[in-house]
Amino acid sequence: MDRRSFLKNSALGGTAAAATTLAAPAYAQGNRTLTMVTTWGRGLAGVFDSAQKVAEDITSMSDGQLTVDVKAAGELVGAFEVFDAVTAGQADMYHAADYYFVGQHPAYAFFTSVPFGMTAQELVNWYHHGNGAALHDELGQIFGLKSFLAGNTGAQAGGWFRKEIAGPEDFNGLKFRMPGLGGKALGKLGASVQNLPGAEVYQALASGAIDGTEWIGPWADEKAGFQEITKTYYTAGFHEPGAGLSLATNRDVFDSLTPAQQKIIEIASASTHQWNLAQFLNNNGAALQRLQSSGVKTLEFPDSVWDAFGRASQEVHDENMGDELYKKVYDDYQVSLKASSGWIVKSDGAYRAQRDRVLG
Repeated sequence: MDRRSFLKNSALGGTAAAATTLAAPAYAQGNRTLTMVTTWGRGLAGVFDSAQKVAEDITSMSDGQLTVDVKAAGELVGAFEVFDAVTAGQADMYHAADYYFVGQHPAYAFFTSVPFGMTAQELVNWYHHGNGAALHDELGQIFGLKSFLAGNTGAQAGGWFRKEIAGPEDFNGLKFRMPGLGGKALGKLGASVQNLPGAEVYQALASGAIDGTEWIGPWADEKAGFQEITKTYYTAGFHEPGAGLSLATNRDVFDSLTPAQQKIIEIASASTHQWNLAQFLNNNGAALQRLQSSGVKTLEFPDSVWDAFGRASQEVHDENMGDELYKKVYDDYQVSLKASSGWIVKSDGAYRAQRDRVLG
């Protein structure tokens, strides 16, 4: 879509235009409770933890001037209704994976993860030292949101399958849960792609409503119990090499806060991002060992499947290039990715390969 046309022709555009004529916002006095809705079922390992962590940090750093009341998916609105709830002012903020909202704008995928995209480190490089944060903000302005990265799962697994994948043709007709642009790429391979909230995935897999699913990685997947249903687990995925999570606040609400309170939300989000990434990476290794000990077979996709993933993913990107803002974000993202990976591969990548060789 053309962003200027979108703003001009929408109710949000009228609000944005009116806002330009206002003086500095009148900051709220006294203590406030902010309602946070989330896409996460209560207790979902890692992802709900990150929502709780950022909420607790905002509350404590503000000395209670801001109290964040966290609602799990379904407690106030459904998991995939949080975006609309916050833009409409029904809730004050959401915590989610922004790629759930590619229906609102496909560029939201870049602030979670895109196929063959950035690792967690490359994402924060772009976000904090490139144009990522500014582009996230530009996108948020369309919908009346102020957004920050506030969590990261690290590299996600390829997923759980009822049978092994020998070639790209095995995805034809496969009922598979995968959100975001990765799911659209699987659709190019003939999969019947489902976009289910995390709290609904176990039952869908157990009942046969889906044939397979990706979720996050060994620790969160073990907690979800998928190993009780199938023992076939692909440990490397193409779709989410470093999935960021976001905290988004209704922009009118954010603008009504004091500068100090706004900065608290920003800093609490950044801190939670790193805390959450460490949480996942700290727990994944031991969880993987437990899964393997319980009989789970860990596999890697054949090169022919990776090649098919790559072709399908590029098709998905190409289909969105007619959107001016999508192309702007894509181009900037790719420049940063190449700049970061050039050094990371030659330093960190080479070191890890040699460490593994030497230590065995």
